[in-house]
Amino acid sequence: MITKEKELPILRVGKHQPKYPIVQGGMGVMISGPRLAGTVAAEGGIGTLASVGLGVLTEGYNAKNFAQRNSEMLRKYIKQAKDAAMGGVLAVNCMCALCDYESLVRTSCEAGADIIVSGAGLPLKLPELTDGFPDVALVPIVSSLKAANIIISRWKKHYDRFPDGIVVETPNTAGGHLGARDIEQAIDPALSLEVVVPALVDYLKENEMDIPVIAAGGIWDSSDISDAFAMGAKGVQLGTRFAATEEGDASDRFKQSYIDAKEEDVVLINSPCGLPGRAINSPMVKRYLAGIQERMPCRTPCLTHCICRIKHETFCIADALVSAYRGDWENGLFFCGSNVSKVTSIMKVKDLIHELLEGFKIPEIGLPSVS
Repeated sequence: MITKEKELPILRVGKHQPKYPIVQGGMGVMISGPRLAGTVAAEGGIGTLASVGLGVLTEGYNAKNFAQRNSEMLRKYIKQAKDAAMGGVLAVNCMCALCDYESLVRTSCEAGADIIVSGAGLPLKLPELTDGFPDVALVPIVSSLKAANIIISRWKKHYDRFPDGIVVETPNTAGGHLGARDIEQAIDPALSLEVVVPALVDYLKENEMDIPVIAAGGIWDSSDISDAFAMGAKGVQLGTRFAATEEGDASDRFKQSYIDAKEEDVVLINSPCGLPGRAINSPMVKRYLAGIQERMPCRTPCLTHCICRIKHETFCIADALVSAYRGDWENGLFFCGSNVSKVTSIMKVKDLIHELLEGFKIPEIGLPSVS
């Protein structure tokens, strides 16, 4: 019996069109650095460089020079990623919750990013911050139709433009910081992809808005991708699977934590930035949840709202994420998606993309292809 190949949607984000409608999610600090983002772009997807906290890894980084150092390193890493991308599509993820958000957005544009992806808050002023860079596509991340509607309405009223794409990331399964007010809302089925994606697709169609929707959170294989396309999504975004690739910028010990993780090891915590987050129950997280985590001084004013800095409680998220990137199992915060227990080995990016596209008819559009 011959199985008919499924059609693969064309994902066009502003003026940019990758060969495959697969987006690698932005993961900080340096989990999705220039090597991973550049490789994904070269292999036909959209590679995403996370802009958060890049300077913290440099010598002499402090509260006074943090914005300048972050910008310098972001500019350097965008160049590296573009060199590796071989003409593929490169995005930069800029979190609204960062104190140097505006600086990172401008630097991304100046350094040649194709797309700015922005979440961890509503990027209501993003068109203003990218003024003068008409070729840079703007893609907000939302978890609800309400949030998407607010952004669309505000951008239309103040800037007479629409988003070039919208990522719907469900807090039910996504990794890292989640688009929910608290842990209870993070597990609310009303914010599932099955509810939000079709509702947003219908809303855009009813209002004659040609904006592609990208589904994110809990996407694991070609079956999940097919389900997302059936809901009306034009693309999918994955984080956890790309973090556990050979080209992932994190340490081998970070990747090993994914291989070792069991389903019951995944927990939700309240982050110092005031948002819930999904992570592996590492020794540091266990101490934090038990109320015995040693309080740390705030190294740098990286977040606009930080309980560590304001109340001297919780932990320094910059330190915890850097520790995870470096593979410090005892002290690291290892963000992950809910399906991390399915990671059993470290794959090459090209092999992962081949696997994700199994059963799909590959379009012939003359862009970077899986090698």
